[in-house]
Amino acid sequence: MIVRHAGRGNLAVGMMAILTLALTGCGGEGKSDKPGASTSAKPQAGGEASPSGAGKSETAPTQVLATVNGESGMVLTINKAARDAGGFLTIEGQLKNNGTAPYVNTAPWRGNELNASGVSVAGVTLVDKAGKKRYYVLRDTDGRCLCTTGLNIIEANQTMPFFAQFPAPPSSTAEVDLSLPTFATATVKLSG
Repeated sequence: MIVRHAGRGNLAVGMMAILTLALTGCGGEGKSDKPGASTSAKPQAGGEASPSGAGKSETAPTQVLATVNGESGMVLTINKAARDAGGFLTIEGQLKNNGTAPYVNTAPWRGNELNASGVSVAGVTLVDKAGKKRYYVLRDTDGRCLCTTGLNIIEANQTMPFFAQFPAPPSSTAEVDLSLPTFATATVKLSG
């Protein structure tokens, strides 16, 4: 009986040693044994852009495809309208408040959006006049728009990034009309 009891004790000690080794191997907290290795997370492409554009280095001049005026000094500039390999059309640019007061009327930009994306540019549409078709901003599986969000107030002289993704029109479509509520309509040439 004593031998059995001692055997169980050895088994318990052995199991504790294995568990301790396993936990030690898993608990490195992302540290590397290599000198100079860093485990800090780097921003992924397509993540949220900082309103100030800090950390952005431009190596080439930005192409301007269209510029349209909105109310109270707001200006929308489109810098990119390119088809992606996955069958999408990505529109990028910037919104700038050229007015002297903060711009607070951003709610119309979300169109009929209820709550999924919050204040966004989900109300932007594209019209392919040649193909007689209107395109709406794509949504993720939770119903959020694939577009710029979080646009509550735009301060005077502040520039915010503009992004919206749509289903790509046919390759025969060379240009589309872009409409964002409170702005004039812009004709944009497509690439890709």
